[in-house]
Amino acid sequence: MESSVAQQAILDGRTALGIELGSTRIKAVLTGPGFEPIAVGSHEWENEFVDRMWTYSLDSIWSGLRACYAALAADVAQRHAVELATVGALGVSAMMHGYLALDADGELLTPFRTWRNTNTGEAAERLTTEFAHNIPHRWSVAHLYQAIIDGEEHVPRLDHLTTLAGYVHWRLSGEKVLGIGDASGMFPIDIAYGRYDEAMLARFDELAAEAGVEMRLVDVLPAIKVAGDRAGRLTEAGARLLDPSGRLRPGAPMCPPEGDAGTGMVATNSVAPHTGNVSAGTSIFAMVVLEKEVSRVHRELDLVTTPAGDLVAMVHCNNGASELGSWVALFAEFARALGASADSSTVFETLFRTALEGAPDCGGLMAFNYLSGEPITGLDEGRPLFLRTPDSTFDLANFMRTHLLASLATLRIGMDVLQRDEDVRLDIMFAHGGLFKTAGVAQRLLAAAIDTPVSVGQVAAEGGAWGIAVLAAFAVDRSSGQTLQDYLSDRVFAGTDLDVVDPDEADVAGVDVFMQRYVAALEVERAAVAHH
Repeated sequence: MESSVAQQAILDGRTALGIELGSTRIKAVLTGPGFEPIAVGSHEWENEFVDRMWTYSLDSIWSGLRACYAALAADVAQRHAVELATVGALGVSAMMHGYLALDADGELLTPFRTWRNTNTGEAAERLTTEFAHNIPHRWSVAHLYQAIIDGEEHVPRLDHLTTLAGYVHWRLSGEKVLGIGDASGMFPIDIAYGRYDEAMLARFDELAAEAGVEMRLVDVLPAIKVAGDRAGRLTEAGARLLDPSGRLRPGAPMCPPEGDAGTGMVATNSVAPHTGNVSAGTSIFAMVVLEKEVSRVHRELDLVTTPAGDLVAMVHCNNGASELGSWVALFAEFARALGASADSSTVFETLFRTALEGAPDCGGLMAFNYLSGEPITGLDEGRPLFLRTPDSTFDLANFMRTHLLASLATLRIGMDVLQRDEDVRLDIMFAHGGLFKTAGVAQRLLAAAIDTPVSVGQVAAEGGAWGIAVLAAFAVDRSSGQTLQDYLSDRVFAGTDLDVVDPDEADVAGVDVFMQRYVAALEVERAAVAHH
């Protein structure tokens, strides 16, 4: 979009602002009338491990959001020579799941417990059995039931339970609501009616009463909205939270807050059956849209929804590219010690491309990227490991290929359940996230790992922040009866170029061998956890 056109769109408020709180970065994207990004802002942050819990403080949430918005406003001023004073639509997205428990005064009862925590094993197992529905460790209801089981003193004072996106949206709009995709990571959804499953709600209340806690869970959970609904407006107080300078005016209509999984589906146009997407960052997960229910409970598959409420199988792996990033940082440090001046992006690209020269099966090398526990492989804690056999081919290409495949290995285990056990057919998988920034490397290995064509698009590079901006625009200008799938296909992605990589036979065979070794070597990882 030409700067003069973008400038007028900003002045007229014909824009949509999407903000996403990811694991390591808070990002804001401002889009124009044609959905293209016209300004961006970001802020780096990290979770903390406090009292054996992964958390982010409320101070870090709000200081991060303000820094991110300030960076966006500065980018608007630099690119378009105007002040950002209003937006036409606003949406908030964040990491799914976790536990944000508030009392009747809106005060936090316990530090925010993120999706990364795996202390909820007892609750997850019991609820999965009682509901005949997989309840992962990360889900909000597992965190709540574990707190009940553990007799935590804050539980009787619980008035409202929400996710990070729901919390931020409430503070900005005053509305205690949640998009159905994010809500489906709190508690199981009745797909036919687009609401929390009533039979499971009743059973949870009984289980809580048996543990000595009287509550109606439905009164504690946020109200559900679907894509295209409006979910309040930016209040005066909310505008000041984002922009203490006072320049941002209140009143922007807001869409339902969503989880990063749902915005990733939007950002890759993968909301139709036989499509899916993989998001790879601190965690890595796949979302596959289903035509029907799965045949039985699988602990590797979470049943969630698209932002429109359609059934999705989610394969969520707690550990993604963080350990790979640590190794790349080590090589960058070595390069600096030699006096080289290559920036981090050049180091990443060089090392990633080297992986394509490695043996298809990684030459006998093995790695585990488990910085935290990994429920899919039954581990409550993680220990990053690199190991090899004495006769392995230990070179840079195999080393990098090993760590890239290790980042995808747990995902492959879950996808095997979906593709082989449930016979789910995939026409194409869309990929986004930092792992896929180096063109054609992780994309090619993912295609081999799941034996499916993998697509990467330019727009998806802006990720979930762009996806929630699109959902905000949809809530404002959807036509009567228009579905999210039609809106994305006909308006947002019409004419978009995609880079598609088909699986290579040699790569597929090599990954199969690597995975056989990976599964066998899980005993080593378990021993490392057991012996610290």
